[in-house]
Amino acid sequence: MTSARAPALEISALFAGYARFDVVRDIAFRVDEGEAVALLGPNGAGKTTVLRAIMGLVKHRRGTIRVGEADISALSPYRIARGLAAIAPEGRRLFLDQSVEDNLILGAFHLRHDKDRVRALLESVYGLFPVLREYRRRRSSFLSGGEQQMVAIGRMLMSDPEVMLLDEPSDALSPVAVDSVVKALLELRKQGASLLLVEQRVDVAIRLCDRLYIMTNGEIVDEMSPETVRRGGLGIINKYLG
Repeated sequence: MTSARAPALEISALFAGYARFDVVRDIAFRVDEGEAVALLGPNGAGKTTVLRAIMGLVKHRRGTIRVGEADISALSPYRIARGLAAIAPEGRRLFLDQSVEDNLILGAFHLRHDKDRVRALLESVYGLFPVLREYRRRRSSFLSGGEQQMVAIGRMLMSDPEVMLLDEPSDALSPVAVDSVVKALLELRKQGASLLLVEQRVDVAIRLCDRLYIMTNGEIVDEMSPETVRRGGLGIINKYLG
């Protein structure tokens, strides 16, 4: 599948893992500018390892990772997080004893000397998630799971990244909360955001994404469009998901 848009993220022949063990092997895909792409697969397939490799948190031995024109393959995590890529991690990982706004502002740490930009980013997050403005002084531990996920996504947005990574954004959320998160991500898409999602819920992925990559045993084994899944039914990929 080809696109006239420039790639926001491009991965080529990536081998990455822990110690001497490669968890993912020969990974290659791209996320075009303004596009949303999902990595689907069973637990243990290596999806989260791909996200961690992009963020520089997992050692990779071969291959390249590019964000826009920048080769980030050898960059340290803190340099990648300075506006190149940002992640809303699985489990959200908020500072629960801190307020909503304190958690959000941490995402803009590298911009801390540009107070006007931080303020503008904060306003954009509150525009996307109005409830967070109302709860901005509330301790994060007092939020619902869906509200905490909004904070995690907002913190990611505060770094103003070129590409946004989301690890299981629907995990452990109520149906109402999932719908709110999906609507917010669709709004980000309208604003031109480039998204890479790891998801277990196929319905969420086909609602949000342009393309779906299927992973099993550390490798990408198929690529599908949401239209293909809708026409063929979920059974077309259930054989991979287990």
